[in-house]
Amino acid sequence: MKVILFSNTDWFLYNFRLNTAIGLRDAGYDVLLVSPQGKYVSRLQEAGFAWKRFDITRRGMNPFTELQTVLRFKKFLKQEQPDILNNYTIKCVIYGSLAARYSGVSNVINTIPGLGYVFTDQLKVKPLRWLVKKLYRIALKGSSVIFINRDDQKLFLQKKLAKKQQVNLIESCGVDTVLFSPAPEANGLPIILFSGRLLRDKGIEEFVAAARKVNRKEKSARFVLVGNIDTGNPSGVTEEQMNAWISEGAIEYWGWQDDMVKIYQQAHIVCLPSYYREGVPKSLLEAASCEKPLIATDEPGCREVVIDGKTGLLIRSKDSHSLAAAITKLVNAPDLRRKMGIQARKLIQERFSDEQVVMQTLDLYHRVTSPE
Repeated sequence: MKVILFSNTDWFLYNFRLNTAIGLRDAGYDVLLVSPQGKYVSRLQEAGFAWKRFDITRRGMNPFTELQTVLRFKKFLKQEQPDILNNYTIKCVIYGSLAARYSGVSNVINTIPGLGYVFTDQLKVKPLRWLVKKLYRIALKGSSVIFINRDDQKLFLQKKLAKKQQVNLIESCGVDTVLFSPAPEANGLPIILFSGRLLRDKGIEEFVAAARKVNRKEKSARFVLVGNIDTGNPSGVTEEQMNAWISEGAIEYWGWQDDMVKIYQQAHIVCLPSYYREGVPKSLLEAASCEKPLIATDEPGCREVVIDGKTGLLIRSKDSHSLAAAITKLVNAPDLRRKMGIQARKLIQERFSDEQVVMQTLDLYHRVTSPE
């Protein structure tokens, strides 16, 4: 059977769904990856996958342009005739579902990888959130819907955006527990790592403020940011702001890193003080698999991985004091860090491994195409 995995960036397909694609291919599916052109296309093709370009704007709001996108994708689907269409991210879910409805594609799976910027509590996104909810309610009708955390699933059911018989919980995008493996803790000042897109909604400003607090009297830890500056997101940190933090000496910026195993193994503590409406953050999954203790906000997605007092510490949202206190506690307690790291990896092996995610995905695909 032919399956299309459709996303608004090739980066998403490579970083979050490559292992799923491999699992589908190994199970005999003909997998076609579809996204706008980007620098990760060559990596997807090097992994042996067919890829086709379909342009879709991340932030475009012009009704005429957006309608044209739906019509273009309808034509695309008629040409490709997939047995299954699996959409990821808000626009692809909505536009892909609408296009499929009028192109004869009957098996549609929509994966909700977190609710993101639109579902944050900022006043300026309220009108957009209202519109997105209306569109979700229309687009999801008749499809199977995958949620990767219980909070998102509960919200969609409460708001009647999806029906109970549609929903499926497949926790996270999975993590390669063989690749992301433990190493002895590094010597020297503890490294406190923030890894991910550099967005204010992910708590980057609180991370920098906590760095100032922890190192106010004397330098007791190194605070490191790893990731891309995301100019396509309204919550993105600017280069000017980043340079100011570096000049101040508050943080180190290591940029984008390909070898994240090496980065996590150098870290002593991994933080994600996010209030972004995460799915299940990949950075926390990978860090936990490397036996790193975690600090994150008590928010959807984050609390799936951070079991307070066991795999790490949960803190209050938008609270640099709470974050600084948690960091100080773990900096001063190497035995506790080790204990939490071991429990974190155990949790990943039990619930979040690639094998489990692929197995559950294959089971859903089978049920969708072979209804009783």
